[in-house]
Amino acid sequence: MGFPGFDLTDRTAVVVGGTSGIGRAIAHGLARAGAAVVCTSRRDEQVESTATEIEGLGQQTIRCVSDVSSRESLENLLSSCLDVFEKVDILVNSAGRTKREPSVSQTEEDWNAIIETNLTGTFRACQVFGQHMIEKGYGRIINIASLSTFVSLFEVAAYSASKAAVASLTKSLAIEWARHGVNVNAIAPGVFRTALNQKLLDETPRGKEFLTRTPMGRFGKVEELAGAAVFLASEAASYVTGEVLVVDGGFLASGVNQ
Repeated sequence: MGFPGFDLTDRTAVVVGGTSGIGRAIAHGLARAGAAVVCTSRRDEQVESTATEIEGLGQQTIRCVSDVSSRESLENLLSSCLDVFEKVDILVNSAGRTKREPSVSQTEEDWNAIIETNLTGTFRACQVFGQHMIEKGYGRIINIASLSTFVSLFEVAAYSASKAAVASLTKSLAIEWARHGVNVNAIAPGVFRTALNQKLLDETPRGKEFLTRTPMGRFGKVEELAGAAVFLASEAASYVTGEVLVVDGGFLASGVNQ
């Protein structure tokens, strides 16, 4: 018999940015733990394909696109979920963007776009779904932070600033909403290979440096983030709030590795 605290049966989860990469892997993990899972993003075809995957795992879902830059879009997402499931218990904020550029030449337009998605978009989703969770006296919110929450990564100042702020936002909401039964935590992934970064990781000096700094000697598989998400979403983490859980193969612990 497994430990029942990790069982997400009868829970409903929404994964914003859940149709690719880290968000998709977390969505699959939540579904395997028993939750109904709604994966949402801006692209209809990705929403459709990921919903089919969730149904293939034996869980209920709906198809609903959303954009974290639009409060109306997020409110429509919540309303659509409530029409079918009557509640949302778990929110994962995985929508994000970045652009590598020297800080001295970065335009305000690019800076604002990154902050808008990674920080303000996360806050916006927390507000919309957090209000519902506060009203029903229960919720689990999981934001996605980064290694750059803690250490600088070269020429991604806007991304780093946004992810450091996500950690601070997580703690602020945690202390405000704990009294309402809503736990707010974050996951800080290390370096995980995805379709978008495979070439960078395998064929550039930057990728080689990431690998050298990782004591496990390999990049993560996105599926390895599912356990952390299931834990934070479950009753096993009922007394955990305001934390940033790092899943990085030892990267942040790394000093001299040989």
